Amino acid sequence: MAAKDKGKMDKLTGKAKEMAGKATGDREQQVEGKTQQARGEAKKMRGKTQESVEEAQRSARRDRT
Repeated sequence: MAAKDKGKMDKLTGKAKEMAGKATGDREQQVEGKTQQARGEAKKMRGKTQESVEEAQRSARRDRT
């Protein structure tokens, strides 16, 4: 699974935790959910950056031939 996809999964799981925490009044679970969402966003951005770098490398190889 690509980093971008793992990031999306973390964001969804984090949102679910945050909503469950709000529904039950569990502040700690809300914070955990928000933290997981932030981690997911970072993974998603890392995945996008990695894809951009790989595409630039492929393009540079094509240009050399």
